[in-house]
Amino acid sequence: MEKNRLIEIARLVASIIICQGAGLVGSIFTTPAIPTWYAALRKPSFSPPNWLFAPVWITLFALMGVSAFLVWRKGLGDPQVRIVLAIFVIQLILNTTWSVVFFGLRSPLGGLIVIAVLWVAILLTILNFFKISTTAGIVLIPYILWVSFAAVLNLFIWRLNS
Repeated sequence: MEKNRLIEIARLVASIIICQGAGLVGSIFTTPAIPTWYAALRKPSFSPPNWLFAPVWITLFALMGVSAFLVWRKGLGDPQVRIVLAIFVIQLILNTTWSVVFFGLRSPLGGLIVIAVLWVAILLTILNFFKISTTAGIVLIPYILWVSFAAVLNLFIWRLNS
């Protein structure tokens, strides 16, 4: 019994580290652009202060890790679990890709396209996670809400700066 508990803890930690790692990769492209390129952009009045983004994303990546763990613990032997986790990985890659495109390539239009696809991938992830673990689906709701806000912010930034 104790061995199974240690395996569960290791899977939870691994899930969170993988998600935080995706955030870390995205931050490599984001952080240098904040005081330079991003600071020079015109932004809408509802744009949050820059300091808010890091704690929000750290929290959301942790929630993503918990959510993925709740699905993973159902067992990789289940083909549905493997498919749903593959969808999860795709949305995680899209999340990082948004940072690369928006901040790294300095492309609000490209970012808008990526975030639209990301939003759909998150929705598909949530809907499929609900089929396996209701809690896993619920845990991702703040994520899709924040990405919805980020998409609107991205749209306004693109419009104000094109």
